[in-house]
Formats: sequence, C-alpha cells, structure tokens
Amino acid sequence: MKIAIGIDVGISTTKIVGISQGKVISPLWIKATDPVTSLYGAFGKFLHDNHIDLPDVERVMLTGVGAAYINSPIYGLPTQKADEFLADGLGAQFESQLKHMIVVSMGTGTSLVSYHDGEIAHLGGIGIGGGTLNGLSRLLLNTDDIKQISHMALLGDISNINLSIGDISARPLSGLPMDATASLFANAQGNASREDIALGLICMVLQAIGSAAILSSLKSGTRDFVLIGNLSRLPQCREVYTKLEKLYDVRFVIPENSEYCTAIGAALSYVNQQQAAAAAQCKQVLL
Repeated sequence: MKIAIGIDVGISTTKIVGISQGKVISPLWIKATDPVTSLYGAFGKFLHDNHIDLPDVERVMLTGVGAAYINSPIYGLPTQKADEFLADGLGAQFESQLKHMIVVSMGTGTSLVSYHDGEIAHLGGIGIGGGTLNGLSRLLLNTDDIKQISHMALLGDISNINLSIGDISARPLSGLPMDATASLFANAQGNASREDIALGLICMVLQAIGSAAILSSLKSGTRDFVLIGNLSRLPQCREVYTKLEKLYDVRFVIPENSEYCTAIGAALSYVNQQQAAAAAQCKQVLL
C-alpha cells in the first residue's frame, strides 16, 4: 500500500496526515520549539503509530510557513512543497464536498481562499487569528494555553464584555436583532472576571474573522464558508457563527478534520498530479 503524506509545518506546530486509496489516515499533530524539530517528531510518530515503513511512502508533501526551513528530502524520501492556498482549497473541498465556497483558514492569522468548481484563488486575509488570541491572553490572562482559555470562556458571560444592540436601543434596528453585537469590549469593566475576559477575547477574534469572510464574498454570491485550522475546534465557534449565519443568511461549515485540512490538501495535490498524469498518458495511448 503506497501512501502520500501531507505535512502542514507551522512555526511550532506540525500537522501530518496520510492519503491512501482516497482515504485519510490517522491525522496527528506535534508541538515543538521550532519547525524542523516539530516536523521530524510528527513524521516519526506518524510512521511508528501506523506501522508504516519508509518504502511504503510514495511522496512527502510539505506546506505551511515552516516548510521554508526544510530544503532536503525527509529521511531520503521524495519530497515536494505544495502551495499553501492550493492545499487549503483542496483539503477543505475534500472534507466538505462543497463545489463553491470560501475557505477560512484560521491559523496565526487568517487567510481567505475561494474554491469554485476546482478553481482555487487566494482572496486575501487579515492579521487576526490564533496568534492574536494567544498574545492578548498572555497580556490579560497571563496564559496562552488555548485549552485553559477555552475552558474559562465556557464559564464567562459575554454581556459583561460586549455592548449589544439591546444595550443602546429600545427596539431592534433594521436587520439587527437586540442581541447582535454593537461594540466589542465596550461594556468591559476593570473588575471583569477572567472567565468573562476569556470569552470576550475568543468572541472578538471569531467575530472579526467571520465578518471578514462575509465581506470577502459580497460580489461573488458565495454563501458557504468552510472553517479550517486550530481555532475551528473551539467550542465557542458554534454559537458565534450560528448567530452570524442567521444575521447574514450564510452558512459556516466545520469539517470533521478541520484542523488538518491544509495537510490533507498538501497530500491531495500530489495525488491529483498523479491522476492527471495517468489520464493524460491514457489519452495519448488511445490517440
């Protein structure tokens, strides 16, 4: 069984998956102090946990900002680099099975990629993402442990942080319900609890990302947004994006393997290359 391995190399976190016979094999991630250590740690663990021998690996596909630090074959295996935005689109489509969408890749910052019937294009992005949440949490909560922050946020009350339409108006405004956010953090007081602050930070980052995604689609007619990256696994995503769905008549989709979509797309970029080459060769024979 030959396998294509996709590796999404971040600055300190690496995600790795295998693709074999059209199926995703055992996605996992490793956190380390630098991208090279993270990559080799993830690769070794992946092979060990899945009982895969080096000869079983047909190709290693690297993507992500940390891939720039890798300039030699991994363990002597054939190694290529895949465009990150292409990988985002391919992985999101594979997991969501949508033909028209905007992929919202929530990493350290956030990138926006359109996918329309196989055509993939980078739309842009914003400098708000997991890095923003980590940095502000270090300043305000003295921690950047995302699990701890998320757990605290589950106990928070967003009305103690954000100002809603209902706080400033006696009746709903045109197209805006009373519980819609009027201003982020405008209701925060000096004695706000850590739980309220944690929820405020998460909601601020998620709302900013969601609003940017919706604005990026205004002239395209796209109504489906596929969320990928680590932030997509936050439990607060469901509440935040459900409200945005109702407000703007759109749909936010979080695939099963959302945090691994870029790694999946990297592996798929090689699989697709091979399938296209095989199809071209078959056509040439027939001619």
